[in-house]
Amino acid sequence: MLNQNWEWLNIVKPPQVNRLPDILTPTEVAIVISLTHKLRYQVFFLTIYSMGLRLGEAISLQVGDVDSQIMQVHIRNAKGGKDRLIPLPQRTLLALRYYWQTHRHPRLMFPGKDGKPDSMIDKGGIQKALKRVIAECNIHKSISPHNLRHSYATHLLEQGLDLRSVQSLLGHNSLNTTARYTRLTQITRKNTVEAINQLTDDLALKWECNV
Repeated sequence: MLNQNWEWLNIVKPPQVNRLPDILTPTEVAIVISLTHKLRYQVFFLTIYSMGLRLGEAISLQVGDVDSQIMQVHIRNAKGGKDRLIPLPQRTLLALRYYWQTHRHPRLMFPGKDGKPDSMIDKGGIQKALKRVIAECNIHKSISPHNLRHSYATHLLEQGLDLRSVQSLLGHNSLNTTARYTRLTQITRKNTVEAINQLTDDLALKWECNV
């Protein structure tokens, strides 16, 4: 426009950084859940871990999504607007039933504390509760609720579940997204439902009541 020659610098694309998430061991998962102070957070953390849910998926979980007849949970409108079906561990079903009896909300599995019909459990409260128990357990890792999902995937691969089954459970579009967990563990094949139930049954939890 000004009849001047402009010098264009070559745009240098910064290298992409692929960081691996921190993973809790199964022993650490059991300690974290056992030492969490409030029942709603204990059950919430177990739910995320034992079914590999995203934080929002667990928050919006509804009573009608849990099918105890076929031991399956329907995850609705997940990332990308997709639904998926996940095996429901027996131990998680018992915990969800026990917790639901404390509030008996007609629709929500994890309702908010304010008593409003559509109020869900507070996201910030979940994050603070996990941060607190991680500190109290003297675990020096960067752990958020999403890391429980990462731990779920890694532990299933360690148990021998194949990569495509883990991809389906997590709801990943690309196998490459799931494949990063192979950098944390070894893979062999194992039955999906058996692996998930074994994973949950092996937790040395100390807070459960007889139900």
